[in-house]
Amino acid sequence: MSFVLRILALLAALATLTACTVPNKGGSSPDEVARAAYRHDGPPSITLYTMLSNRSGAGAHTSILVNGSQRVAFDPAGTFRHPKIVSYNDTVYGMTPYMVDQYTRFHARETYHVVIQTLEVSPEVAELALRKVMAHPAVAQSHCAMSTSQLLASLPGFEDVKPSFYPKKLMDTFAAKGASFDRLYEYDGDDKTKVLRAFVPEYEKR
Repeated sequence: MSFVLRILALLAALATLTACTVPNKGGSSPDEVARAAYRHDGPPSITLYTMLSNRSGAGAHTSILVNGSQRVAFDPAGTFRHPKIVSYNDTVYGMTPYMVDQYTRFHARETYHVVIQTLEVSPEVAELALRKVMAHPAVAQSHCAMSTSQLLASLPGFEDVKPSFYPKKLMDTFAAKGASFDRLYEYDGDDKTKVLRAFVPEYEKR
C-alpha cells in the first residue's frame, strides 16, 4: 500500500472512531442522582423534542422528557451538561420547570428551533419509560434519534414507532399519534454554550 493510501485509510479509521464516540458515559454519583429527583404534578407523559435547522428544516437532535414518579430528560449524546447539572450517562435529572426552560432555550438559537410534542400516557407506561431511560447506557454520537426511537418502540402503545436515524420521522410519528405541538424560536447567536456559562442552579438563587 502506498504512503498516500495508508494515510487515507488512517483518516477513514479515525473518522469512524470519532463518529462512534460515546460522549456522556458515567457522570453524577448515585447520591447526587437521588437528591436531584423531582416529581412534577402534571399528568404522566412523554415529551419529544426535535431540533430543526432554520435554514434547511433538517433534523439535528432528538430527546425526550419523561414525567413519571420523577421527571427526567433522556438527552442521547447531547451537550446539555454542566458541573451543577445532575446527569448519568444520557439521563438528566431534576427536570424542574426552570430546568426544562433552560434545556429548550439551550437548543433554540438563530440557526435551530425546537419542536415540542407531548403525549399523555398511563402511569404504568410512564414508569416503564422512566426505568428504561434511567437504565439506558450512554449513546454514541449521531445515534440520538435511533436510540430514542428504539426505546419508545419497546413501550406499550408505541409499537408503531419505527427505529430510525432521522429525527423528523420520529416527530411525524408523534404527530400522527395526536401529540400536542409547539415550537420554540430564539434568535441568540449560534453559540449555545452561552446558556451553560450563565447557568445558575435554582438552589443558588434562593
